[in-house]
Amino acid sequence: MPLKIACQMDPIDRIDIRGDSTFALLLEAQRRGHELFYYTPPDLALDGPRLIARGSSLRVEDRVGDHYKLSNHREEDLSEWDVVLLRQDPPFDMAYITTTHLLERIHPRTLVVNDPASVRNAPEKVWVLEFQDLMPPTMVTRSLEDVKRFRQRYEDIIIKPLYGNGGASVFRIAPGDTNLNSLVELFQTVFREPFMIQQYRPEVRGGDKRIILIDGEVVGAINRVPAPDDTRSNMHVGGKAQPTELTPRDLEICERLKPELKRRGLIFTGIDVIGPYLTEINVTSPTGIRQIEAFGGPNIAAIFWDAVEERVARH
Repeated sequence: MPLKIACQMDPIDRIDIRGDSTFALLLEAQRRGHELFYYTPPDLALDGPRLIARGSSLRVEDRVGDHYKLSNHREEDLSEWDVVLLRQDPPFDMAYITTTHLLERIHPRTLVVNDPASVRNAPEKVWVLEFQDLMPPTMVTRSLEDVKRFRQRYEDIIIKPLYGNGGASVFRIAPGDTNLNSLVELFQTVFREPFMIQQYRPEVRGGDKRIILIDGEVVGAINRVPAPDDTRSNMHVGGKAQPTELTPRDLEICERLKPELKRRGLIFTGIDVIGPYLTEINVTSPTGIRQIEAFGGPNIAAIFWDAVEERVARH
């Protein structure tokens, strides 16, 4: 049966459809005959008991520069829809958190994917701390003295914001670099939250592996190799996608995460692995599915909608 699917996402005119996972999900939903309603986070409102969104009917086409058409702008009660696809990008700030509280009012009668409470309680660089035995040495702090002690132990370190995304504001402080004090002062000024310090792993020069899981099951992976003049492997900042194979260690990490992903209702997740280490669990708007398919991998959008349709039917 066709589903009524509302998509809460960033402005659709700004996305690069060649690598955008949300767009791939929308294409597949449309191919299956599902109805699409598009709105952005500022257009969500709670009116008494009704959770409403102001948006438009959406048609998508896999054509760069002409990839969407909007029509019939209106207000919809989201409790009357089958699915809300929660696909806005971080920053994971109070605006983002507020939308999860609002969407909880209709979930699971209307299936919100991923579960809004679990998205709120599992920020990428925070929830992963529950699996520190799988991670490289890590510290979360605002203290310069803490960072200095960490650097004395591990010498080569990474500093990054706790709620960032896409590789933004990720810095490597190599041995001999004299910018540590100034960089920590900058982070203390710009960010109210603590920030994350990790041991730099040289394996990243060979790539940072993105592994996609649907309902806890591994469905595909790509390797993201940083540009020669950059530490970061994120494709937003110039990382190059390459095909990859999963190692026994990769599969061990995925098996450890699987029961918790299923328990939390996190249907679509993407984890990041550098060498033998888990570094992030992405639950807000994981990317990589178009690149995986481009290298001969499965149609992950189809696997995703199979899982969602089965869950809607079950409820």
